[in-house]
Amino acid sequence: MSLHEDIVEYIRSGETDGQALGLEVEHFVVNDEGIQIGFDQVTDLIEQVAENLGAKIIYMDGYPVGYVTGGYSVTLEPACQFEISIDPKSDIESIKQIYKEFLLLWIPVFENCGYHMITKGNLPLVESGAIDPDDIPLSHKKRYEYMDAYFRESGKYGKYMMRASSSVQISVDYSSEDDLVRKLLILQKISPVLMIALENKSYEDSVIEKGSDKKHLLRIQEWNDLDPARTGFYPHSFDADFGYDKIADVISHTPLILLTDDGNTSYVGSASASDLIRDGIVGEDNESPRKEKLIEHYISMGFFHFRIKKYIEIRVADSVPLDRALSYVALIKGLIYSDENLSALETELSGIASIEQIEDAVDSIIVSGLDAKIYGDRTVREWYKYLLELANKALSEEERKYLLNV
Repeated sequence: MSLHEDIVEYIRSGETDGQALGLEVEHFVVNDEGIQIGFDQVTDLIEQVAENLGAKIIYMDGYPVGYVTGGYSVTLEPACQFEISIDPKSDIESIKQIYKEFLLLWIPVFENCGYHMITKGNLPLVESGAIDPDDIPLSHKKRYEYMDAYFRESGKYGKYMMRASSSVQISVDYSSEDDLVRKLLILQKISPVLMIALENKSYEDSVIEKGSDKKHLLRIQEWNDLDPARTGFYPHSFDADFGYDKIADVISHTPLILLTDDGNTSYVGSASASDLIRDGIVGEDNESPRKEKLIEHYISMGFFHFRIKKYIEIRVADSVPLDRALSYVALIKGLIYSDENLSALETELSGIASIEQIEDAVDSIIVSGLDAKIYGDRTVREWYKYLLELANKALSEEERKYLLNV
């Protein structure tokens, strides 16, 4: 099969009648002065903890950068942001218990070294202007060295994104091509509300650029100005014929910056997967395990607000503490896994027919926050209340309690 066909089949293989949710949370690991832990120190800790657990250690460029164990995995992001990825679960309580298990394990490990984990959209020392992102060293991965150099040319805020930003990501299932498109469109339309609802700043009046009136969604601003070839809302998603084929086109033509294949990382600049196959750098008839890993790498180099894998990954929220993260999971579950709520949102948001309209809403929120009026005369507060009411009706009595902390 061709690359295009392989990607289509990869996405199609994610179809399921299940309704699970995955949760990923990035943490800054800092000392009492707010300085992040060093790469060598945290990788030593990862190796020790993983060995004690009997977990599979993840290596990148020869360094232990994470591990996989029952229920979750741990990985390091560019400047040692410490991420837990919880395996998809259908009930929120299971997600909560796994996250608490992770915290009970790692909090004392870091405290013994003089560090603690915090959840914020941006590293507080950078947000306050006390330090510049360039003061923060990157992990010793070739991947991040190549990305750092590339993003210094592609946009304004690469150094902020890599060194000083942190997020929460939720994944949701789709049952068919039509279901994927339906959920993606609704999620994109409500995403400006989700962005501000999960905003997690350290300082009320902080901005990226001095004198700016853009006091909200700092992390979103950083991502939006990173690289137009791989950020923002999903390309072509409002086209009448959007589906698996157009998703495969986006994935196969996104500039890759780097290629990770068979344990080796090399710089490829603006070349896409299609370019690499055309030039014979990557073969089109790789064996299945390697083929799937390559496709997953191609997907990983697209940093859109929503990433499409074998599930839809929602990437619009700042990193937040456990209670708020679980509330976010509950909100998404109540909205996206209720056909009644999907239909209500389709009707309510039927006038939103382009990415530009969503971007206009984001721009208004960046200046005015929850008081911004979007999609007509409603404030974001009113839209947020409406979403909470919808989700509350769809959730079980046991899971409604989680909505209290969004």
